[in-house]
Amino acid sequence: MKRPSHGIFNVDKPPGITSMDVVRQIKRFSSQRHVGHAGTLDPVATGVLPVCLGQATRLMQFIVNTRKEYLATVHLGVSTDTYDSVGEIIHRQDVSDVTAEMIEAALAPLRGVVEQTPPAFSALKKQGRRLYALARDGVAVQAPPRTVEVLKLEMVEWQPPQARLSVQCSRGFDVRSLAHDLGQALGCGAHLSQLRRLRTGPFCADDTTPLEALTTSLGNNTWEPLFLPPDCVVLHLPAVQMDSWEASQVMNGQAVPLSPGTHYASHLQEARAYSRDGRFVALMRFDRTAAIWRPFKVFNIDRPSPYSSRNPLV
Repeated sequence: MKRPSHGIFNVDKPPGITSMDVVRQIKRFSSQRHVGHAGTLDPVATGVLPVCLGQATRLMQFIVNTRKEYLATVHLGVSTDTYDSVGEIIHRQDVSDVTAEMIEAALAPLRGVVEQTPPAFSALKKQGRRLYALARDGVAVQAPPRTVEVLKLEMVEWQPPQARLSVQCSRGFDVRSLAHDLGQALGCGAHLSQLRRLRTGPFCADDTTPLEALTTSLGNNTWEPLFLPPDCVVLHLPAVQMDSWEASQVMNGQAVPLSPGTHYASHLQEARAYSRDGRFVALMRFDRTAAIWRPFKVFNIDRPSPYSSRNPLV
């Protein structure tokens, strides 16, 4: 039975399990040792979770560093110690006097570049341990504020006591903290009751595969249409094609002066490099001073990529 080697599954994470639980299931069903996810989702959250296998794990940074999009439901009037629905309730307050106009006004200062303090129950690490693990052991550690960017924050529905928000944000943004901060601004408290990730980088919810369907396809060997080539996450970079000698040099980590028509670029320009038969070989940077391309990530993938001619550098 053929097993997936190097590529990415766009998984629709179900509620009630961690992102690492998803990785473990795919690792078990795929028999692939190198498996990792590109961006943690809390157990209560659902939606887009790219899972990388094989050499695609070396490209996870290109997914993690991208913008994210969420649909979040915030429950006003109830605060929890985890800022979400799984925590212990620490405060209740009537919100019958809260209006849509008040919520809109409270959202305004939460847009743009802001300082955000993650919750104590967080996947961030302190001295090698997750903050949520420390918090469960009774060690309260307050994570330092982080500078994040909120590109879009709109209320799409107000059904008291729940407000549904559309959020587009940078890496590092915590939607639970957004819910908490909104409750603090309104003076009534709040927590995140539901969260669905709609997009991360090039991956969107409309193209996800439910985890159960994916594990079934891995079991019956029908997974190939769901498996995306590793270079799908770097299509924003231009592509260059190499001859046999250039590809051989790059595969050995050597810099090369690529053939005429492809070698001229701005200093430190990055590009995807492909062999003549379309195999994704490396990510390169152009050293304009030396007039050569230097590989900074090299891959050994035996099948051609459908993206080898996409966005050529000419």
